[in-house]
Amino acid sequence: MSIRLTATATLHPLVLPARADAAPTDMIRTYADVRNRSIHDVTGRTEDAATAESLLPMLRSNPEVTRSQWYVRDGDEMVGVATLNIMADSGGSTAITIISLLRSVWGRGIGSAVLPHIEKTARDAGVTRLIVWVEHPACDEPVLPSPTGFGEIPRDHHARFLLRHGFTLEQVARVSMLTWSDAQAAHIRALREDAEHRAAGYRVVQWSLPTPAEHVAGYAWMKEHMSTDVPDADLGMPTEKWDADRVARHDDRYRQRGTTVLVTAVEHIATGELCAYNELAIEMDEPASTSHQEDTLVLASHRGHRLGMLVKAAGLLSWRELHPDSPGIITYNAEENRPMLDINEAIGFAPISYEGAWKKELR
Repeated sequence: MSIRLTATATLHPLVLPARADAAPTDMIRTYADVRNRSIHDVTGRTEDAATAESLLPMLRSNPEVTRSQWYVRDGDEMVGVATLNIMADSGGSTAITIISLLRSVWGRGIGSAVLPHIEKTARDAGVTRLIVWVEHPACDEPVLPSPTGFGEIPRDHHARFLLRHGFTLEQVARVSMLTWSDAQAAHIRALREDAEHRAAGYRVVQWSLPTPAEHVAGYAWMKEHMSTDVPDADLGMPTEKWDADRVARHDDRYRQRGTTVLVTAVEHIATGELCAYNELAIEMDEPASTSHQEDTLVLASHRGHRLGMLVKAAGLLSWRELHPDSPGIITYNAEENRPMLDINEAIGFAPISYEGAWKKELR
């Protein structure tokens, strides 16, 4: 089935292989390539590129997310991709979407023609809120301040598109990079030693996914709090419910993607409670690629003991030993999350770009 968008462009649903263990089809490989190129056209970077093998598991639905994908053809060439991910934690009322087009077809009305079809699919499924995250690199355009009072983005091509179609900017996130050097590693060792001194009564524990049985309950509890304790502005992201089964599915998705993840946690010695954690990830077949720092959280009841610095510094030092060929780490933080930005800045992360979190209420 195809949907006519413009005189030359059409929209098509992406068909996934029927078997979960099947190799990517030629269509999936083209989809991955266009996805990667469209991201590079916006950011100028390649950290978020994915092979067809690592992307395919992320295209499939699971108990947490119902996923749909489309691709755009202009004549015989694939020129864009689109996704709609409906979140079960919201009762199906919230979905994350994105339309990614190659720069060569920007400004031709294709995105504006795709969006109504995504919105109709969302409405038909009961979705009432769409969320979009878009990176907005610095440029000479006038700026749009975040309604939180922290951060701003340029009114670039993507911002103008979203504003024109009824989305509102809700939050700005900072994209930061840490670049490794011997001096940087020595600096982080000193920060870890200081944090250990201040964190009396706590100790560091680490594991690589899959999560060991003795840490599943604590990890699930912290992952659940990650959805409630970080700054959310007015996005209205749903509270996530985590249990052992969800942790197992989470871990298995990383395995299917070919990604290795190191979890560094802090344990409260007196109670055995896990109370802080940090995640670092890298594609196993690309050891010289940039790593990703994913979740970092300190439970509210344990803040004030330098656990955020401890968990990050300990994780980073272990990571460099495990993955010495990775040149650096990229991470994302809300601009209003000053405590976490303070830690990142002290470690040596430097801002390289900014991301807008956008929302549209469907009526």
